[in-house]
Amino acid sequence: MEPEHRINGKITAPEVRLVGENIEQGVYSRDEALRLAQEFEIDLVEISPNAVPPVCRLIDYKKFLYAQKKKQKEMKAKQVNVTVKEIRFGPNTDEHDFQFKLKHAINFLQEGSKVRSYVFFKGRSIVFKERGEILLLKFIQELADYGVPEQMPKLEGKKMFVMITPKKKG
Repeated sequence: MEPEHRINGKITAPEVRLVGENIEQGVYSRDEALRLAQEFEIDLVEISPNAVPPVCRLIDYKKFLYAQKKKQKEMKAKQVNVTVKEIRFGPNTDEHDFQFKLKHAINFLQEGSKVRSYVFFKGRSIVFKERGEILLLKFIQELADYGVPEQMPKLEGKKMFVMITPKKKG
């Protein structure tokens, strides 16, 4: 496996900009920088190879890699995975079905999932666009305590949908 940074003898630039703790920062010849690394019994690591001259640091390479892996692990742990749950209505959905689906939507939003709710128009039911929009607006209003719509209901093809994002707890 090829290391992601050039270290010690693998550094090819004739001059390097040296940074690190307990050293005079500045531009050094490669040989001088390597001599300093040996003197302190640590590695010369090329941090920014594209800079002119390349930036190198005097550090213990193994500790450096360990710290980097730890940082990546922390970043991954902080990453939030957003799931999208769908709830489908017909333009003539009655009150009981509406309440049933509303309860599910509330649970989804409390779990932290987004809810994509849509009214599906079959055949000629597209003439009831207003009914579908009223239904979705009522749905948004009922969920006001739990989530916020990303935009108002919008018609795409035979579906009118709205995406609801959970409110931040706090």
